[in-house]
Amino acid sequence: MHRGQTPSVFQLVGSLLALFGVSLSSSQAQVGLPNFADLVEHNAPTIVEIVTTRRVETSRSPAIEDQELQELLRRFNQGDDPELNIDDIPDRQLRGAVGSGFVISADGYVITNNHVVEGADEIQVNLNDRRVFDASIVGLDEPSDLALLKIEAQDLPFVAFGDSDAVRVGDWVLAIGSPFGLEFSAAAGIVSAKGRSVPGRSTYNYMAFIQTDVAINQGNSGGPLFNLEGEVVGINSQILSSTGGSNGISFSIPSNVAVNVVDQLRETGVVERGLLGVRMREVDYALAAIFGMERPHGAFVDEVQPNSPAAQGGILDEDIILAFNGHPIEYYTDLPFFVGQYRPGTEAEVVLYREGKEQLLTVSLGSSPTNVVAKTAPAQIRERGNPLGFKVSELSAEARQLTGLSGVRVAEIEEGPGREAGLQVGDVIVTLNRQAVTSPEQFAAVASRLPETGFVSVRIIREGQGTTLPLNLSP
Repeated sequence: MHRGQTPSVFQLVGSLLALFGVSLSSSQAQVGLPNFADLVEHNAPTIVEIVTTRRVETSRSPAIEDQELQELLRRFNQGDDPELNIDDIPDRQLRGAVGSGFVISADGYVITNNHVVEGADEIQVNLNDRRVFDASIVGLDEPSDLALLKIEAQDLPFVAFGDSDAVRVGDWVLAIGSPFGLEFSAAAGIVSAKGRSVPGRSTYNYMAFIQTDVAINQGNSGGPLFNLEGEVVGINSQILSSTGGSNGISFSIPSNVAVNVVDQLRETGVVERGLLGVRMREVDYALAAIFGMERPHGAFVDEVQPNSPAAQGGILDEDIILAFNGHPIEYYTDLPFFVGQYRPGTEAEVVLYREGKEQLLTVSLGSSPTNVVAKTAPAQIRERGNPLGFKVSELSAEARQLTGLSGVRVAEIEEGPGREAGLQVGDVIVTLNRQAVTSPEQFAAVASRLPETGFVSVRIIREGQGTTLPLNLSP
């Protein structure tokens, strides 16, 4: 320390510790704070990015006639592309969305959120090693917001599931996903609460979420939530936000729910849930006092639905359900969550409080109305009259003279590999599959020899600059 300098607090503390012969290493100073580096390194290869495509029908305003629209095109085009025509405007536009997911088996089963892939016409799975696969939907489950996908791959690294019931409030957890499309990003936090009921898309709330303060944003949906042992204990599903960004309140689907859902989706493609048939509400302090309970807990039965499994099993109005099939019911939202974990026909034991005493009944569960909702998977076969999705024309003699190029010009683009790769009308193609093309006939000859699947390259010149684009020929 130089003369005249005032010692800092840390220097004073260090001097005092030195007087007593105590040394403090940097690692000891941070005891209790986990290092997630090994966890991320081990599990990153199991994480995937989900890219979906939805085709949206578009229509022209009846207030604008074709001649008026053509004139508008001429004005804005300013002669850059004299061949641009009203017929070049596609009747259908493609909209994409990005989410997260993870591999659960070596043969290519992948979990993500239902809302990430529902309604998608095409689903693309991007692996951590940069391989890309088209995915098919094995099954969708809207009440749990889970989807099971399948890609044609083998020997993939996959995650291990942990016991979400063993998770405690305050435990450290880690999420890996693609927030805002920034693939394979990691964020850590703690479990803030368990058993959270969040209004969802389903009338029947079968979910009790794990709440965390992990920074979850758009694009994280469907990604895994790991414990410190590197086991998946949740699937990130929702955030509570007024801005669309992370406010430190995120909700994950418990892994035990996911395992049950996945097993059913792999077996039948749909998920069946049991039904008890009661309308219920919270047991508050007043109800507990009225019915002589020592403390408020359980689910108060406001009404038993006629001819329901509950009615047939002997449950009555104003009963208080304390446990269902061995699961304690602390809050009334716990009951539908546990009922939904069992299939129709299950013989379940119900512990209830009636007239100051506990009673045990056996109820045969019915079938939830959510079971009859058809979960259809979109067709994953790309129907392309033109395998490449674009047509070429002769490069004019004037263009050849001015630019010195030899190639063909992209004249039309339809749905297919060309559009997906980013080709534009007016691009000049100089090579296809690394073979030079100087005329439409030569282009057609090279195209006829292309493989049916896989990637091939196309070298283009756009605005005087060259670049190489990959064409995905996978069907």
